Amino acid sequence: MLAIQSDRTVEGVQSFVVWLETVPLINPHELERVENEVDHMRHEMEDKLIRSFSTPFDRQDIYSISRDMDYILNYAKETAKEMYAFGVKPDPPIRQMAKNLLDGTMCISRGIKKLNSDKNAVEEEIRHARDTYNQMEDLYITSMAELFRTDDAMNALRTREIYHHLRDAGRAMRDTLDTLHNAVIDLA
Repeated sequence: MLAIQSDRTVEGVQSFVVWLETVPLINPHELERVENEVDHMRHEMEDKLIRSFSTPFDRQDIYSISRDMDYILNYAKETAKEMYAFGVKPDPPIRQMAKNLLDGTMCISRGIKKLNSDKNAVEEEIRHARDTYNQMEDLYITSMAELFRTDDAMNALRTREIYHHLRDAGRAMRDTLDTLHNAVIDLA
């Protein structure tokens, strides 16, 4: 189930990246639909974890990976909803942070699928995803510094909110990676 959830999370983040290219931005209903579906999947997994006698790896790790992947998609959805509501147009930093988020989420999905078969490949996916997270953090800082040098305070405030949501999505990705790495260590 975790692999299926990771695929759907990738699909949701992909739909967010595609949505950012829509001109003009439209209400992000499709992203909301995928996010609600993934929420339902996560709750089903939690029910199965409660009832399962044994699991492929630590229950807490399974739960945490599922929860943190859900947070990635929640932040993507909230970012889209706020961009639409606040009238924030996607700028290059927003698009790049979203692409970094997608790249890292794809690494997580591939890593989850290889967890029981190729731990070295999982470690490589984790390293690559951490690199994308670090790129997001660096881009967030430099973009915020540039944003605060503008004269349009209202635009800066709205855009800062979007940058911050993307940063939170990146942090959820980082937390997912940390738990995935812990699972790899436990299985070694």
